[in-house]
Amino acid sequence: MASSINQNAYSSAMPNFRNLGILLRILLVVNVLALAAAILQSADMRALWRELLEISAVVQPLLILSLLALVALNDVLKRLPYYLGVAAVLALELALTALLYLAGRPLLEAEPAPLARYGVLVALTTGALLFYFHLRGRALSPALSEARLQALQARIRPHFLFNSINAVLSLIRQDPRRAETALEDMSDLFRVLMADNRDLSPLAREVELCRQYLELEQLRLGERLQVEWHIDKMPRDALVPPLVLQPLLENAVYHGIEPRVEPGVVSINIYAARDRVHAVLRNPYRQDGDHHAGNKMALANIRERLQLHFDAEATLVTRVADDTYQVHIVMPYVKSREA
Repeated sequence: MASSINQNAYSSAMPNFRNLGILLRILLVVNVLALAAAILQSADMRALWRELLEISAVVQPLLILSLLALVALNDVLKRLPYYLGVAAVLALELALTALLYLAGRPLLEAEPAPLARYGVLVALTTGALLFYFHLRGRALSPALSEARLQALQARIRPHFLFNSINAVLSLIRQDPRRAETALEDMSDLFRVLMADNRDLSPLAREVELCRQYLELEQLRLGERLQVEWHIDKMPRDALVPPLVLQPLLENAVYHGIEPRVEPGVVSINIYAARDRVHAVLRNPYRQDGDHHAGNKMALANIRERLQLHFDAEATLVTRVADDTYQVHIVMPYVKSREA
């Protein structure tokens, strides 16, 4: 029987070199090291600028070629055992260093330092980066990150459960068939909530769960809750973090619809643009103390979950316009083969 939280020990794995966050970290670390080396070799600001230009002339071409090679070879490196992947990356970096050294040596006015010196510096930098990603992987996988993901999963509020049960009870005699459907929707929602939600799930399934949630809320709110779906351009095969939309809809209902006497519209617009999936949710906005604070907690939850799954490739932006509160989520368009 599958466990709800996988507590397997951490198994080393190469970083995903096609992830924007990984690439940005490599760029930042290498350039910071280059700046530090220039500072150590400079006596004043004028000398610092000259040293930085000389170091950059060597570092930047190697950095660009390295990133292109790692992106191209990412799938191959991921399939290798960890120690072979580390050896392959080190060999690749040393080979690129030798290639650039031999090709660029005739272009330099002064005689460059020995190749062995560059090789040692590149090996140390590469080893430090791989060690950093190894430690970061341990911090995010699997027991710790699974526990964090489980803790960060959107929790359906107890008041929603009790209100839904009361709404179903009121339907049992009047409309038994609708009451049965509502209980099935509740069962599906809580089954997903209590499952192991570490892996990404199809967007189509996520939307279906959101429909079930909103139908349950409509049992008690009636015509006060009006829902507009704009999903004609939705990529059904895209993979997203489980329950990434439901807590936003829960907030939309709790903060945007429940305080109102008149009907309110919750709008859901999901579409794909280039290689990104966009989800735009809007609900009525009423300025009060509880509304903003409640949304902040849910949004912080979802931001961290998006970061754990997609790193820097996903964003969440909120905006208040007139009497409308909008949340715009952008995620990479990941399909099952790429997950």
